[in-house]
Parts: sequence; C-alpha cells; structure tokens
Amino acid sequence: MQMSHHPVVIIAVIVIMAVTLSIGLPGSIGVWMIAPFYAPAVATLLLTVGSVAGAYGAYRLSASIGERWKPGPLTLKVMGTFEKRGDLMTQCALRLLPGFPHSVINFAAGLSRLPIKTYLIAATLGLSAKWLVYSSAIYGALEAIEEENPLQLDVIMPLIILAVLLLMGAWFRRRYDTTRKC
Repeated sequence: MQMSHHPVVIIAVIVIMAVTLSIGLPGSIGVWMIAPFYAPAVATLLLTVGSVAGAYGAYRLSASIGERWKPGPLTLKVMGTFEKRGDLMTQCALRLLPGFPHSVINFAAGLSRLPIKTYLIAATLGLSAKWLVYSSAIYGALEAIEEENPLQLDVIMPLIILAVLLLMGAWFRRRYDTTRKC
C-alpha cells in the first residue's frame, strides 16, 4: 500500500490543511499530497473537507478576536463587499477565483459575522468546484504523461477551465486593487 493512501496520512494531511487555513496560512500542501494520487472525485472530497474545516476555524478565530483585530486593506474591502452583498453566490464567486486569498474571505466573513450556515454552504460549494477543476487538471496531466498522450480532451478541458479561472481571478484582483486606491 502506498503511503499516500494510508488513512493516517490522509487524516494528517486534512488536519494540517485545516490548521494552516484556520490561522491564515495556505493549505496548498494538501493539493500536492492528495490530487496526484487520487481520482478527481475522491481528491475533491478530501480537499474540500480540509478546506472547509480550515474555513470554519478561521471564521471562528476572527469572530472571537473581533474588535481587537486590525484587518488589512484587502480584508476591509471584502468586509465592505460582504456588508453590501454577503449572499451565497457572492461568497461562492470569491471562492472560485484563483489567486484570491481564502484567508481574506475567511477572516472577513468572521469579522463581518456572516451567517455561519450560508458561509459554510458557500465554502463547501465554492471550494469543491475549485478543487474539482484543480484535481482533474493535476490527475489528468499525470495520467497523460504516463500514457504519453497529453492531447486528450479530458486532460485539456480542466486546464482550459483553470486558465479561464486564473484570468478571471487576475482581472478581479486588479479591479479590487484599483478601487482600493481610489
């Protein structure tokens, strides 16, 4: 049995993701410890569990610190967005943007005290969609390399979707940065 499939390793990776995300650090170690070794559906489930647990921890941490915390400019901007539009779809959209820091979303949501149920549903939906694209791209690319046939539609499509998401994320981030400077 490969170490990556051992239950203790899987649980440890999920816990590490949850803890790092809870304190505002990236949980990307999970992607590289899970996505190459599991089919996209399983990898998506495992990554979503770790990410949502971390999102919940960050929400609770920031909500408990509250007034004593001095958020940065981007967090303040997201808090402003949540005050105007903290609905499920807005939260999901922010989650789907590559390059947009999840810690900012998590802490802004906790500081804004968004309804926890909607927040967790949005985190689950947004992160699972994002992890499915990432997992499919990584797993498909590795399979294509093994088969020496990289030009398969099921390999190229997740990469195209990922590229579109990256472009959207960069555009959205520039837009946020521009409005912040005004």
